[in-house]
Amino acid sequence: MTLAWRHLLRALYLETSTPRTPKTRPSPKVGAFWTSVTKLGLHTKPSMPPCDFTPERYQSLAYNRVLEIHKQHLSPVLTAYFSEPLLLHQGYMEWLFDYEGNRYLDFFSGIVTVSVGHCHPKVNAVAQKQLGRLWHTSAVFFHPPIHEYAEKLSALLPEPLKVIFLMNSGSEANDLAMLMARAHSNNTDIISFRGAYHGCSPYTLGLTNVGFYKMELPSGMGCQSTMCPDVFRGPWGGSHCRDSPVQTIRKCSCAPDCCQAKDQYIEQFKDTLNTSVAKSIAGFFAEPIQGVNGVVQYPKGFLKEAFELVREWGGVCIADEVQTGFGRLGSHFWGFQTHGVLPDIVTMAKGIGNGFPMAAVVTTPEIAKSLAKCLLHFNTFGGNPMACAIGSSVLEVIKEENLQENSQEVGTYMLLKFAKLRDEFEIVGDVRGKGLMIGIEMVKDKTSRQPLPREEVNQIHQDCKRMGLLIGRGGTFSQTFRIAPSMCITKPEVDFAVEVFRSALIQHMESQDK
Repeated sequence: MTLAWRHLLRALYLETSTPRTPKTRPSPKVGAFWTSVTKLGLHTKPSMPPCDFTPERYQSLAYNRVLEIHKQHLSPVLTAYFSEPLLLHQGYMEWLFDYEGNRYLDFFSGIVTVSVGHCHPKVNAVAQKQLGRLWHTSAVFFHPPIHEYAEKLSALLPEPLKVIFLMNSGSEANDLAMLMARAHSNNTDIISFRGAYHGCSPYTLGLTNVGFYKMELPSGMGCQSTMCPDVFRGPWGGSHCRDSPVQTIRKCSCAPDCCQAKDQYIEQFKDTLNTSVAKSIAGFFAEPIQGVNGVVQYPKGFLKEAFELVREWGGVCIADEVQTGFGRLGSHFWGFQTHGVLPDIVTMAKGIGNGFPMAAVVTTPEIAKSLAKCLLHFNTFGGNPMACAIGSSVLEVIKEENLQENSQEVGTYMLLKFAKLRDEFEIVGDVRGKGLMIGIEMVKDKTSRQPLPREEVNQIHQDCKRMGLLIGRGGTFSQTFRIAPSMCITKPEVDFAVEVFRSALIQHMESQDK
């Protein structure tokens, strides 16, 4: 079913459904407001939009057996959401189904990975066709899918970013980008933001600056962190800083064409260059919007000035587009374009293959030659026929179904709707993002901006799941809800998600009043 038809079906659903949550006007006195809301008894489970797909009957392992096997044979690291982990069975576009047949609206898309929808019919068909033709050759032989894909991907990047290295994951891509930066510059030090996530491999752990990914053992040598220019939680921020339809609640006196917060954060960046690295550096890594740290946006103009400083110090600039690329931000195909910068290296993964293991590093001919002089780079599975065929079909679907435009329209609609919840609820401290990459930061109160306790955030998260909405988590204290659905999402599904989230917030506030 095309995206246009799916929009029509959901429009009809909106016309024939009635809202279950009466609109209430927030009182200046929060306690009085919650007394009035409680009297409404708003505990009705919001009604899901329709789905034109019926999942297969689950016939695999019993749930308890899955838990036993996981405990005995899989990693003991606790990564699963919820005290009773969700056992998924099947997916279709923006929907997921568990082993009991329950349907969920997936607003996290496999950690910002399923770009065009679970089991998209066109991508499925291409994968099945290639599966019956050729799976694997390795780089010692040529095959058409890799050349077809390289031509398509390179056409989407500006000059001189035209040389492509294919691999299997974002961590692997950032590993190679680190090596490229050092090979080209003949320097060692690489800078990344605090709160950055660039992978969990031994090499990239040095770039990743999220506390629970740090080790007591040495790893990622030659990496230095710098202050993240977070205009909500950081020391400086105002009401015009972000490239977003929604700004922070912080006030400022900046003129429209200047940003004092940006200037202050640039001074911190200069301080890092002057005190924490050698006189010449290898490079600087930046996500256009931080993902794992809770969809953190920088002040407009910051990356442009930071890139100029890095180049003055002999380094190259690397844009980590693992979460922001392929049209997700709506206004542009790549996140770096939203900052008005041109990186020297771009890394990408996740949405590149709609969930199929695939990644890429794109750079200039000059930097590629610098790597080739010092390393015979080889990757057994990178650029395999399956990955390249799927990657090509993903690019085609994004174009044919206008998914970048959909990200812009539906994402802006969603941001503005969630922003109304920030105005309504004291514990919603910030709503931020761009396109279909949104963060909702939970706080004790807006004045202190202290994070809402984890157990309270957990309960809101659990209640959303119980009502059929799957969202992610992020931030230093896991206090931010991350929302990044597949780009095929529609406005009626956004309405459902916002209604679910609002219901979960109401239930939380009622439980705190007891």
